[in-house]
Order: sequence, then C-alpha cells, then structure tokens
Amino acid sequence: MTVTSLSFNIGFVAVTTFYSLWGYLYLVTGREKQITRLGRAWALVLIRLLRLCCGIRVRVSGLEHLPLEGPALIASIHQSAFDTAVWMLLPKPAYVLKQELLKVPVFGRLMKPSGMIAVDRRAGSRAIRDLIRDGQAARDDGRQVVIFPQGTRAGPGEPRVIQPGVAALAGAMGVPVIPVATNSGAHWGRNAFTKRPGVIDIVIGAPLPAGLNRAGLVSALDEAWTQLEARIHNPVDKTVGEPVSVFASRSKEFP
Repeated sequence: MTVTSLSFNIGFVAVTTFYSLWGYLYLVTGREKQITRLGRAWALVLIRLLRLCCGIRVRVSGLEHLPLEGPALIASIHQSAFDTAVWMLLPKPAYVLKQELLKVPVFGRLMKPSGMIAVDRRAGSRAIRDLIRDGQAARDDGRQVVIFPQGTRAGPGEPRVIQPGVAALAGAMGVPVIPVATNSGAHWGRNAFTKRPGVIDIVIGAPLPAGLNRAGLVSALDEAWTQLEARIHNPVDKTVGEPVSVFASRSKEFP
C-alpha cells in the first residue's frame, strides 16, 4: 500500500505542477477563463490516478439535485484534500477558500484569476462582507459556489462545527443550499501519506428550504448531512450511485 501511495503522491505532484505551469501560460496571455478548463482536466486525471495507483473509485449519488447550469450553492462536508478537487468537474466552479491558499507555491496565484473566492479568516466582519460581495458576483456570473461550512477538514466521526459564513452567503446569493456528504477521509485522510483502497462516496441531497434564518439553516444543514451520511454507511440499495465520469459528463464545457 505504501508503494502505491508513493506512486500516487509522485503523480499528484507531477500532474499538479504540469497543469499549473500550463495555467501560467494562460495567465500571462490574458486567457484567464481557460484556467478553469485546466482545473477540470486536472481533477479528472487525479481521479484516474487514484483508481490506477490506489484502488480508489469515486461514486456520486443525487446528481438530479444539481442544476445543469446557472448559479448554485453547494455546502459539503470536508474530510480530505480530495474534496477540493472533485468539484472542479462542475461547469463553472467557484470554491470558497482560505486566503492563505493563494500563497501556496506553483498553483496559488492561479486561484483568484480562475474565479475562486478567498476569505481572510482573521478579518472578522470584513471577511463576511467580502464573502457576500464575491458570492453575489459569482452568482451573477452563473457560477456554482462550493463552500465547506466547517471551515477546515474533520475526519470521519470527528465533531463538526458549522461556521456562520454559509448562512450569510446563502442569504446574499438568494439560491438554495445543496447539502453534500462524503466519506473521502476514510480513504484519503487528513495529511495522510497512505491512501486506502475502496469507494469514495459523494451523496448530494435535496436543496434546503428557502428563507431559513441563520440558526435554522445551520440546523437544517447539520441534519441533512447526518441523513446523507447514513446513506453512505447503511445504503438501502448498494447499486445506487454513478461513477464520477457521469458527474464530469454533465459539464457542457468539459474538453
């Protein structure tokens, strides 16, 4: 398992570096919109590497709850670095991410030009105002905004705390919140070198009721996550779920 994980990690670094350098070519030539297409291709290669090197497959359930196009707000459990890759398969993704990631070598400088929403978590109320402004801009651009309301990764079974930013963003964007659960941390743990074979499940739930206040939305989201996690651990029908290629095929822009 260590050898296969080593192979994947080497491949991950190589692929990320390759697509990042390609992205810089788009950046310096004024073709920033093409960076998202590169991110989508990078994510698909990563998923294929996981299967080839580590025996990890990806299965998606509930695709009918995702809009085929136009703005959306996706609120996902965050367990693994994998979660930050798979949603690049959306037609026009915009991740809400911590500002520190903009300083990551190689790919950090590509995030803002590709439409990602950076939040300075030390800025207090200004961070919320910036999040609202950028979320509305993403909505107007028809983007699917992906937020990890916990604010950081938490492994399977660990306590989770939903931060208030998701409620502020939902109110500002005026679109339903789509809850998502995953077990990615069981196969790609936080800061873990070794990857465990199996199936990463991504379960997409029905949009939460509109018009909820902050406390109501947080409560409804936590309850939805709990129900979706139960579908992962105790599936009624083990055939439910589509391979991630179906997810990718929904994007009309996919090369």
